[in-house]
Order: sequence, then C-alpha cells, then structure tokens
Amino acid sequence: MSTEPGTTGRLSTEQAVRAMLLTLPRLVGRIKRTPVPEPLRSANLAPRHMSLLLHLMFDGPTPVKDLAARLEVAPTTVSLMVSDLGRHGVVERRADPKDRRRTIVTLTEDPATRVAVDAWLAHGARAWQKVFDGLSPTERATFVRAIQLYEAEVAGQDDPEPTEPTAADRA
Repeated sequence: MSTEPGTTGRLSTEQAVRAMLLTLPRLVGRIKRTPVPEPLRSANLAPRHMSLLLHLMFDGPTPVKDLAARLEVAPTTVSLMVSDLGRHGVVERRADPKDRRRTIVTLTEDPATRVAVDAWLAHGARAWQKVFDGLSPTERATFVRAIQLYEAEVAGQDDPEPTEPTAADRA
C-alpha cells in the first residue's frame, strides 16, 4: 500500500510508522524555512519565537510564567526571548494591574509589525485549516490526539492531557 499523500484506506502499523518518519523531517524542514517577513528580519526570529508568538496570538496577553509552562522552558528563557523581541518592537511587556509583581507579555500594538507577524504565522494556519476542513470532527480529534501522544512518547512522558475540542471541532 502506498504511503504517499492522498492515501486512503488502511495502513499497517509499520506502514504508518514509515510514512510518519519520512514525512515529519520534511515538515519540520519546511517550517524552519518559512521566510520571515522583511519588517521582522532584524529580530533574527527562529522557530522558538514562532511558538511564543502563536501563544500570544491565540491566547492574548499572557504572564511570563504561563508562557514558560506552555513552551516547556524556564521563565528566564522566556524573559530573554521577550527582551529580545521587545527590543525589536515585536512584543511588549507590562506589569499585571492585578499583581504588579507579575509581568504580562503581549504582541505589539504597532499595526505594521502585527501585520508582519500575522503574515509569518498565517501560512501554517491556512495549511492546517485546509487539511482539517477536509476531515470529519472525529478524524481531526484522532489526528490531534495521535500527535499529542507521539510528542509525549518522544519526550518520555505519560499520557498527555487531551486537548478539549472546541465548538468548531465538534461541528
């Protein structure tokens, strides 16, 4: 049975493993080669910045400690990334009005920079949207769960917490 894109039907475990092991490195390579828009090039953005920016886009202003937990890095690492991105006007940090000891990170309000960040991240989002639109809610949930389980297995963790489906996922 073929394991090329567009394959339908059934795959043995061995065929699925082969397909994923051949596909994932290509996927990661393509993500790493996603060109950074001109207005952001001076910031020397890397894939690790993409993850941080995606969290801010999806979740809005977020405390440094929460970003560190989501990115699975030390808060000092996030602080360094935020400082670097802040110097280039990509993100802003401010004290939490409810607890002045906490630092909240947000995407910049500068429209040109926000458009550049959106452009950098939108390609991947459009690709996932197209792929997931072609799947049933059950297929989407199965795929997401499989990727989460794979990540946990590679990291040597126990079963990850399942991601709660949104209303759109159940549609």
